[in-house]
Amino acid sequence: MRIISGTAKGTKLDTISEEITRPTLDRVKESLFSIIQNNIQDSIVFDVFSGSGALGLECLSRGGKIAYLCDKSYKAINIIKKNAEKTKLIDKTVIMQKSYTKSIEELSDIKFDLIFIDPPYKENIAVKSIKLIMENNMLKKDGILVLETDNEKRELEQLQNIPNINIINTRTYGRVTLFFINGRS
Repeated sequence: MRIISGTAKGTKLDTISEEITRPTLDRVKESLFSIIQNNIQDSIVFDVFSGSGALGLECLSRGGKIAYLCDKSYKAINIIKKNAEKTKLIDKTVIMQKSYTKSIEELSDIKFDLIFIDPPYKENIAVKSIKLIMENNMLKKDGILVLETDNEKRELEQLQNIPNINIINTRTYGRVTLFFINGRS
């Protein structure tokens, strides 16, 4: 896994060898960033389930302003810090070892340009986190929330129960589906 573009292009990122994280594959990441590239410059980013920090650090490498990288795992936080230092983007990161609910609660007064939701698939908490984010009005009017899942049908059914969201794009790569969401006015 590596940074694809920008100031840290080519930097190899460390990951956790255990199954507590599941990094976004480079080919999925390349497609994702191709879609959101016009939203990255000077963006405020929230990666709710950061794992290795790859998505937030990719945004910073491409001109993002600041990234809030959150994960409840102590091991993940250590990897995120190591990767932020390796990419020389540590001064643009806020690293938080907290559950997704605590992270959302603490950051609820910030409006984000980009929010990434990529929790452990088995936990079925993706839509719960999106609901909290939308209830706290954390996404800027023209902001984008990206959900990565391996259960498109389940997430789609649950997303339909959240008021004021708009699925603007859906992409499937093998067993992984990306939902691109913004808020309705």
